Amino acid sequence: MRILLVEDDKLHLTFLQDQVARAFEHVEMLCCATSGAEAEDLARKENLTAIVMDLRMKGRNGVEAARVIWRERPQTRILFWSNYSDEAYLRGISRIVPDNSAYGYVLKTAPPERLGPALRAVLGEGQILIDREVHSLNSFGYLRREALTEVELLILNDVALGLPDKLVALRHSLSLRTVQNRLTGLYNKLSLHDDLFDRLGAEPNKRTRAIAAAVKQGVITSETLEAAENEVAAWCARTSKR
Repeated sequence: MRILLVEDDKLHLTFLQDQVARAFEHVEMLCCATSGAEAEDLARKENLTAIVMDLRMKGRNGVEAARVIWRERPQTRILFWSNYSDEAYLRGISRIVPDNSAYGYVLKTAPPERLGPALRAVLGEGQILIDREVHSLNSFGYLRREALTEVELLILNDVALGLPDKLVALRHSLSLRTVQNRLTGLYNKLSLHDDLFDRLGAEPNKRTRAIAAAVKQGVITSETLEAAENEVAAWCARTSKR
């Protein structure tokens, strides 16, 4: 087996190397990268299709690196290994994983006796595996009835970037009324009806309050906002050429 470990913390990388050695009897090649960009280059150069990927790294993050790697080699098996169980990360992964591809998500707080089987299940056997701690933290909240839809999440990210309703509508080929209705829906889903502003005797700015609630709930993160900003920039570039 040829494996790529992507981790920018030396202690965590050493731990991963030890766990891989314990999990597999024979590893033909074990490569290490400390950034998403380096991971893309190594995966491409060495044709590595078994990867353990950290999510938050300087420069290109794990989700963006996985997007590129899966686009070039959709058969790649990736086990995401992270400190974060935010819903935004899981949504990001679910949007980019190719059909029939094996992937997993394990928290760094998981004990070694769970990491080893996860390595074998995802990288060795091609299974899909999500750590039970991630489930218990409700990181799959987007499967709940009150969760935001993909369209609502796209609109929320655009609003967080400062786009006015008219531009949001234009970008997603929606009517202005549809965008405003979606905003009303996500305000309700993010449970903005608390008593804080009742005590203050003031009316909240629902737009700003929604963004604050989404950040607190892990629905949006700095990484997802960065990805959204890149998508908006690409959209602007495309529309300017027409």
